[in-house]
Amino acid sequence: MSWFTRPGWLGHLLALVAGSLTTFALAPFDVWPLALVSVGLFYLGLRQLVPHGGFWRGWWYGLGLFGSGVSWVYVSIHDFGAAPPWLAGTLTLGLVAGLALLPGLTAWLWTRWLRRAEAPLGDALAFAALWLAMDAFRGWFLTGFPWLYVGYSQLDGPLAGLAPLGGVWLISLVIALSAALAVNARALARHRPSLAAAACLLLAAWGSGIGLKDRAWTSPAGNALSVTAIQGNIQQSLKWDPDELERQLVLYRDLTFRSPPSDLIVWPETALPVVKDRATGYLAMMDRFSRERGAALITGIPVRRPNAHGEIRYYNALTVAGEGSGTYLKQKLVPFGEYVPLQELLRGLIAFFDLPMSDFARGESGQPLLEARGYRIAPYICYEVVYPEFARALARDSQLLLTVSNDAWFGRSIGPLQHLQMAQMRALESGRPMVRATNNGVTVLIDPFGRITERIPAFEQAVLRGEVTPMQGLTPWLQFGSWPLIALCGLWLGWAVFSPPGQGQALTRIRHDGFRIARRLGKAADRPAALPPR
Repeated sequence: MSWFTRPGWLGHLLALVAGSLTTFALAPFDVWPLALVSVGLFYLGLRQLVPHGGFWRGWWYGLGLFGSGVSWVYVSIHDFGAAPPWLAGTLTLGLVAGLALLPGLTAWLWTRWLRRAEAPLGDALAFAALWLAMDAFRGWFLTGFPWLYVGYSQLDGPLAGLAPLGGVWLISLVIALSAALAVNARALARHRPSLAAAACLLLAAWGSGIGLKDRAWTSPAGNALSVTAIQGNIQQSLKWDPDELERQLVLYRDLTFRSPPSDLIVWPETALPVVKDRATGYLAMMDRFSRERGAALITGIPVRRPNAHGEIRYYNALTVAGEGSGTYLKQKLVPFGEYVPLQELLRGLIAFFDLPMSDFARGESGQPLLEARGYRIAPYICYEVVYPEFARALARDSQLLLTVSNDAWFGRSIGPLQHLQMAQMRALESGRPMVRATNNGVTVLIDPFGRITERIPAFEQAVLRGEVTPMQGLTPWLQFGSWPLIALCGLWLGWAVFSPPGQGQALTRIRHDGFRIARRLGKAADRPAALPPR
């Protein structure tokens, strides 16, 4: 495969395939070894490239990764945004091509500053550190898109035990390091101390992941709670139709009234498609019903409030009735779904930019947790559950996790199942159970080990019944967050940046300078020669 490490279209096409392998390592396919193969091929393909070629090799890898992994965006734009296929395809391709710039940037940084071919162990350490740094950057830049992390492939794999230690990012770091060391195995074999150090690193990481897989980091905070979660299965085309409002209110009321008594009742995101102050009578009725049963009812409902400037703004929210209290306003909004960037330019161009309730405001940080039956509940509305650090901050002071969603936007694509996998990882990281209620699936109960204990099928109107036990105590991830990883990666990257370049790095820079000089000479040759002065 030496041709893959050199410039050229064959290498780019293999990078495209390598990127797509990550998608098959994640839900719903879950072939976790493909994550190692994907990252290993990315690393291998950059070995002999100058920064310019490295950028394009990384871009093609990103095109394969996001083209296969987030193609479900097409469903939202075409099916619910009323865009014709050509326009939906163009917009989806534009999103994928834009996201692919981030792996391209990773590859450019690697080939320009960090590659240390003469030191295979240090080279692998620096690559893993850069991989994690760019994952974290992707989760923050322009509000973030923390989707398709390779660490999610290990939810049921041998590295699952690392999640409570350092979250999904620690798992991603170990996968990147393992893949790079595997590629460098032959070079490491020529230097026994480096080979021994690499073997110790791998044994420690994979041994810890396997050995800690079923370790309980938290303990019960009280008795188990019985849970009822309602899945209304309302078609997205009818969700915000005023003529369908009464039918939806009656549906959730009747499904709840007919259910056996439980401690906690959960309705999904925007189960009530009407602002809270216009549903006071309905909510008062459900409050009385819940109190009579000794239950807490949590439902998704839009809320409108004046902001600091006195303007009325709308919020995607959760509110508690019955034996509980609190209202939570969503903080992490979905671009184009809940707000439209540059809306002065985009509103009215196509129906996708005018979706119902696409002008939500962002809730303030530092909101109190919800309270139900005496327990503190960390709430996540839809997209919020995919942010590792954001989710950690809320989970730290909670005893139970709750996420509500409406994944009907993505139809029967793989998007909702990827979303579910990330929710499971949040439970595993925090050592707390999670209740997940959705409009059309998948509605589940998840235990503190990230395993689904109760589940109802998608695209069915159904009621889930089960039990969860609130937990107390902090996993290392909840206690320390990402700071240990930041310090570790900072050391590895600092070593790579500030250590003197060896022979391999010097040759790379010579090739880069030669490429740049040749390109300038070529441009100069194309220009007409200047006339000599008279």
